[in-house]
Amino acid sequence: MIDISVIIPVYRSYDSLRELHQRLTTVMLTQGLNFEILFVEDCGGDNSWKLIQTLADKDSRVRGLRMSRNYGQHNALLAGIRAAQGQLIATIDDDLQNPPEELPKLLSKISEGYDVVYGSPEQEQHGIFRNMASKITKIALQGAMGAATARYVSAFRLFRTELSGAFAEYKSPSVNIDVLLTWATTKFVAVPVNHEVRKFGESGYTVQKLMQHAINMMTGFSTLPLKIASFIGFLFSLFGFIVLTYVIIHYLIDGSPVPGFPFLASIISLFSGAQLVALGIIGEYLARMHQRTMERPAYLLREITKSRK
Repeated sequence: MIDISVIIPVYRSYDSLRELHQRLTTVMLTQGLNFEILFVEDCGGDNSWKLIQTLADKDSRVRGLRMSRNYGQHNALLAGIRAAQGQLIATIDDDLQNPPEELPKLLSKISEGYDVVYGSPEQEQHGIFRNMASKITKIALQGAMGAATARYVSAFRLFRTELSGAFAEYKSPSVNIDVLLTWATTKFVAVPVNHEVRKFGESGYTVQKLMQHAINMMTGFSTLPLKIASFIGFLFSLFGFIVLTYVIIHYLIDGSPVPGFPFLASIISLFSGAQLVALGIIGEYLARMHQRTMERPAYLLREITKSRK
């Protein structure tokens, strides 16, 4: 029986894979764990796949998966999760910024009864724009995960394999592993870990990609934008109604019409706001249909009692 599966999404990381494999293997053996390492190569275009094949030939604990095209980190993780055979699943980036030597901290914490443990960097070693984009992404995640959990989300995770049953039939092309995990549990926790400076290559996550990821999170896993649209529509409707009331009262008291611009502005505001409210309500129904198309499970069985004979 495999104790833990370590899933590593790979994108243009030829220079770091050999060291990552060596250090990760040393950590697992020190912990006395029966393990497997799954490298999921996301078509980075370098020689990473050939190196993964070499590592798999030399080490039976290594398996490699290669995507047909570049799908993105979370899609690669989902492929690895579905192929994992361990009782626990760890995910770690391929760039060695999360030291494998920090994994025992996560293993120790999950033994306390938690379902998901994040390795939260004590000090992120990214550029200023990358850090800003990461914060925006976490803000986008708050609607689906809750503020307390989203604040500590990172690519360095450890969770129980049974949780993957909650999204075993998930088919949407927009994937976020952290949101999917919330479908199965609320027992999240984070432990502080070291975060080292990147030694090899450059990150595949540009600011633009992170911003796009944040947009996907807001529109794919949350109805918050629709609620905001409804709220804005309500405010404009209220404003238009107030202006229109002023125009009518002014006319009744003074007996003279108010100049055309305020009246026109009130009418435009009133009807524009009403349209936004209507669109927001329709959007809420569409969002619920969208949620159903993702085939989110109604429940997940954690344990079944044994029948007495």
